[in-house]
Amino acid sequence: MNKAQFIAALAPHFNDSKKEAAHAVDIVFDTIVRNLQKGEDVMINDFGKFKKVDRKARMGRNPFTGETIKIKASKKARFLPAKGLKDVISGERKLGPAPKPEPKPVVKAKPVVAKKAAKKAPAKKKVAAKKAPAKKKVAAKKPAAKKVVKKAKKK
Repeated sequence: MNKAQFIAALAPHFNDSKKEAAHAVDIVFDTIVRNLQKGEDVMINDFGKFKKVDRKARMGRNPFTGETIKIKASKKARFLPAKGLKDVISGERKLGPAPKPEPKPVVKAKPVVAKKAAKKAPAKKKVAAKKAPAKKKVAAKKPAAKKVVKKAKKK
């Protein structure tokens, strides 16, 4: 599941508003990242713990050449799943039904008030546009075929 799918799954809990669901997801992620940046752990019961870990400098090996290289010290984020999450994934504990989104508040329809019909001005007759009389088409005349005259042969 990617972030867009995650937001789409949460949208029904926010009155089908993907915008509000995306905002909530962004706030949660931002809060976790900011606390990790400060060096504070983020523990969510029955889910897990996000933790900042300092990795020491060490010697490594280039897998292509086999050459020994020095790897710099770094800081990484690590997630440690809680026992509750491990139990659900392993099948030791069954997950309850998913929480259903809250039903949308029903908006009662306002009674329709009959309005008095406004007096209309009498309809004006539309005058049809006059068309120019159609021109007669003259059939194109073909020039008369020339007669071929044969000369008489002399004997």
